[in-house]
Amino acid sequence: MGTLWHNGTFFTMSQEGEVAEAVYVENGLIQAVGETEKLERQYKDRMTSRRDVGGAFVYPGFVDSHLHLIGHGEKLLRLDLSEVASAAEMKQLLRKKVLENKEDEWLFAEGWNENNFSDRKIFHRSELDEIAPDQPMYLSRICRHAALVNSEALKRAGISSATPDPPGGVIVRDHQGEPTGYLLDTATELIKQVIPPVSEEYIRRALMTAVDDVVKLGLVGGHTEDLFYYGGFLRTFKQFQEVIDGKRRKFRAHLLIHHEALAEMEAAGVKEREISPFLELGAVKIFVDGALGGRTALLRDPYTDDPSTSGVAIHTEEELLRLVKLARAKRRPVALHTIGDQALALSLVAIQSYPLADGEGRDRLIHVQVVNDELVEQMTKLPVVLDIQPRFVVSDFPWVMERLGYDRLPHSFAWKSLLARGLHCAGGSDAPIEPVDPLLGIHAAVTRRKAGETHEGYLPEQKLSVFEAVTLFTRGSAYASNKEKERGQIAPRFTADFTVLDTNLFTCEPDQIVKANVMMTVVDNTVVYTRGGDNDAKS
Repeated sequence: MGTLWHNGTFFTMSQEGEVAEAVYVENGLIQAVGETEKLERQYKDRMTSRRDVGGAFVYPGFVDSHLHLIGHGEKLLRLDLSEVASAAEMKQLLRKKVLENKEDEWLFAEGWNENNFSDRKIFHRSELDEIAPDQPMYLSRICRHAALVNSEALKRAGISSATPDPPGGVIVRDHQGEPTGYLLDTATELIKQVIPPVSEEYIRRALMTAVDDVVKLGLVGGHTEDLFYYGGFLRTFKQFQEVIDGKRRKFRAHLLIHHEALAEMEAAGVKEREISPFLELGAVKIFVDGALGGRTALLRDPYTDDPSTSGVAIHTEEELLRLVKLARAKRRPVALHTIGDQALALSLVAIQSYPLADGEGRDRLIHVQVVNDELVEQMTKLPVVLDIQPRFVVSDFPWVMERLGYDRLPHSFAWKSLLARGLHCAGGSDAPIEPVDPLLGIHAAVTRRKAGETHEGYLPEQKLSVFEAVTLFTRGSAYASNKEKERGQIAPRFTADFTVLDTNLFTCEPDQIVKANVMMTVVDNTVVYTRGGDNDAKS
């Protein structure tokens, strides 16, 4: 009936430094935490199994507070350009992919980042035409707020010099007004509309690939936003129900609802927030701006390295207010993608104009990369959670200094300052934008640099303690989904979800964090991954 987990160091995360020798679990819930001998005596008549963790270090199960699970699976299945370090290498990989593709098949690739290239090159459509003259090409930038396409893709979408920029997007053009093949934010939707819809089998395969990958990295759950991009709410939601069924796969998936998927969800009669112990529906996701990489994050003042622009507002202020009002009418919180300080200002106006009613949860502000003192003060007075991605510091610096200039840096990626003001923060990766490994996020929060680098870190005054960093991915993620009384700690009445490592993150050298091995991932008292061994839950 019950399981005793023992022979390890169990970090409760209830308070810093608190550890236990053993944990007793029944029906997927922790019943008691304490000394091994005491728990053995107390539960000897109810204990039916024992789990020896072999001296390992056990943490509350790590949860990614913001990612795109199916997108992560796509990255694993498609051509991945995220580690490419030069335009020449990118061209070589694209040429190889063209040869592998079938005739007339779309060529997809994920994650290119010109900031990794010494010359910061962004390909022109004519160069892509040389690589693939007949196959339509769609190359998603690392931020997924921009894409490169060739002439064949532009032709199929009907994009020409006469095509106006869509609201919330930009068709980048040359001096003659011709599209260059570089599309920003909602302009990418013009291409996506003519891309053949993916099959349900493709969605299922991508989701299975993603879940099977992330549990190996110690994640027991994730707050994911996927329900709009693969042919609509129902066909995507169906795959979540089939893949994460609580039998073949156990994983805590908290599903954000893109505002354009809300009507289909309601029309289908899907209203319950708790679908199962492993699936739940969360806040309404609304994009307010873009990303710093493509200069589409909405800033109050122009970009330092391009004074001609301050970014892109995905919606007008009136439309943003309407969307938040709509979510409130459905008794739902909102999750607002906001990177620039002007986007944050618009977001705060919207949620202040239509405040949440008691019992409806908490609003989420996703990314919150550029702030100021006035905006921080406003946030402290609101029931909001900040979804932050510590790994962005590693990826965005030092080039982000060129975008923002030194005057804005003290209020950028300022996680320590936000926590110091009492704001609740949750930790995520935004995968596939960043690597999904939570240990990379914890390391980035603590060091603010890449492992192996010797500098003191970017904006070192914003470094978090290890306890604060681990809290982001445990108690922080639980708080963001209104589950702080049942997830995120190793304590009585909490779920038996554990991340088991071979390393004590609180005492090891910072660069050893990324070298820690996941020995076991446990969801609902079920071992879903064991390093080098069989699992309780099998594919």
